[in-house]
Amino acid sequence: MIAIYPGSFDPITLGHLDVMERGCQLFERMIVAVLRNPGKTPFFTVAQRLDQIRLATQHLSNIEVDSFDGLTVNYAKLRQAKVIIRGLRVVSDFEKELQMAHTNKTLAPEIETVFLATSTERGFLSSSVVKEIARFGGSVDHLVPKHVALDIYTKCYGKTQPDSAPTATNPITQMSPSVEQQA
Repeated sequence: MIAIYPGSFDPITLGHLDVMERGCQLFERMIVAVLRNPGKTPFFTVAQRLDQIRLATQHLSNIEVDSFDGLTVNYAKLRQAKVIIRGLRVVSDFEKELQMAHTNKTLAPEIETVFLATSTERGFLSSSVVKEIARFGGSVDHLVPKHVALDIYTKCYGKTQPDSAPTATNPITQMSPSVEQQA
């Protein structure tokens, strides 16, 4: 059985990787599908995210990494997948994901959604949290695969290590000021 794990993965976190590893144990084949969303300005390009995921999952023999645009159920049909995997961290994720699962069921009744709860130690983790920590000069080494941390530091600071505190010349802070900085 083929399962699709769709998302932006911008960037891939250790929480995403946890869901991927567990999904690979449950399904014969798993496709990690990076959504190309023209309505958003991503931190990393689709090509960069695909490369990051491929490197992070090279130890998994039954995984494929791809990208798509449009509806996830249409992509799942195209790839002959019978399952969409969604990771859940907190209760608020469940409400949104359940609504999406019901919507997908109306569009493609033959495709099931399977929810995988993230491991307890990764329950707080999201790509947004990782980017916010990096924006303010914090270390993300414990939140993402090592090669992704290096990519983040290079993008944020032009070097492979964060400073201990953000500076006025930090390009990421300047690009996306916090609410406090705007006041």
